[in-house]
Amino acid sequence: MFWDQHDPTTLNRQGNDSGSQYRSGIYCHSEEQKTKAEKSKAEESQRLGKHVVTEVLIAPEYHMAESYHQQYLSKGGQCSAKGDGSGIRCYG
Repeated sequence: MFWDQHDPTTLNRQGNDSGSQYRSGIYCHSEEQKTKAEKSKAEESQRLGKHVVTEVLIAPEYHMAESYHQQYLSKGGQCSAKGDGSGIRCYG
């Protein structure tokens, strides 16, 4: 399912969005997971007939963002429900 949800052959780009924050990646919690991910990546590259640029790395230590960064839509008085089509308002 992972491979069908995006284009893993474009470096730092998904659709019209570009930049390193749009890179494709698999972040693993063990060497066993990393080995399976690398195998899956190689199989997808062969299936597509293209080089897959998805990075496969051991997951770095995770740090929660400060609370004021959490739930920014609802804190700004906007609906954050999945599938909501209301427009996002600009702040400032």
